[in-house]
Amino acid sequence: MYKHLIRPLFFLVDPEKVHHQVVSLLKFGMAIPGIKQLVRCSASINDTRLHKELFGLHFDNPVGIAAGFDKNAECYNELADLGFGFIEIGTVTPKGQQGNPITRLFRLPVDHALINRMGFNNRGLDAAVENLKKRRTKAIIGGNLGKNTLTPNTEAVNDYVTVFNGLFDYVDYFVVNVSCPNITDLRELQDQEALINILEKIQHLNRAKTNPKPVLLKVSPDLNDAQLDEVIDLAKNKLIDGVVAVNTTITRSGLTSSESTIKSIGNGGLSGRPLKNRSTEVIRYLSEKSGKAFPIIGVGGIETPEEAIEKLEAGADLIQVYTGFIYEGPFIAKKINRAIIRHQNKNI
Repeated sequence: MYKHLIRPLFFLVDPEKVHHQVVSLLKFGMAIPGIKQLVRCSASINDTRLHKELFGLHFDNPVGIAAGFDKNAECYNELADLGFGFIEIGTVTPKGQQGNPITRLFRLPVDHALINRMGFNNRGLDAAVENLKKRRTKAIIGGNLGKNTLTPNTEAVNDYVTVFNGLFDYVDYFVVNVSCPNITDLRELQDQEALINILEKIQHLNRAKTNPKPVLLKVSPDLNDAQLDEVIDLAKNKLIDGVVAVNTTITRSGLTSSESTIKSIGNGGLSGRPLKNRSTEVIRYLSEKSGKAFPIIGVGGIETPEEAIEKLEAGADLIQVYTGFIYEGPFIAKKINRAIIRHQNKNI
């Protein structure tokens, strides 16, 4: 029903407008007496075979929502009711900001992909915290950390520290995001010296807490092997507790959409099916080269249960969806979790 009726209607409307409508619909619908319980029963699978213990955290299942969907921590409770084991909110910046000029989100239906140049649009740290105070779910919540666009890279560490401190009491883990292609010069912070400075400051604060929390790094699919080796070194040196692989890509190779369509869209990060193979390559490289030294959250091009299992077999411990959620619909977590159980039974 979703793919044949609801999705075609959604795709008639500007994707950013539809996104806001879906968030509002989720919040409104789940507030109707009985609907939340009905949805939870229909969308969730409660099975101990899906449980995961990572970073000292308990995940009811390994399927999560990637950062970018719930930027302001508005609907994480409702997303948990759809059967997701964890939700990553953000990217959150210290101050609210509009992001890049509209129009900035584009669909490529024939490629089952999106291109976005949102630019860390969000309402800022204080708004996210107010929403996180309304937490009622036991699902794991991650906080994706970013810097304000107007903050120069030389002062970026202060933004990351501000958001880390502000979110600390309200989320279960953190992801440092320096790999988004939609913030001017942000990816320069992937340079080893700049990145080490940010991570050292965050970990210094983290380890001074009575309850330190996992700090992960989100990496770009456009990194080469030498740069991925540097990521492994960060983990070996205890500057990160894990990796989210991968962010969106600036490449446009292998697309079915016409060249004129791609050119008319312009710059932005590509996500969805075209990212599937590269995402798996990065996961496998990090896992094998490190000797499985740290947990990996796999994201990028996961649309079907088979693609989710491919990521897990490549070395991911958990997976996240975003574009696949948009193309496959609200029961994607249930489909993937069912498939994981079947896959486990097959291998017994």
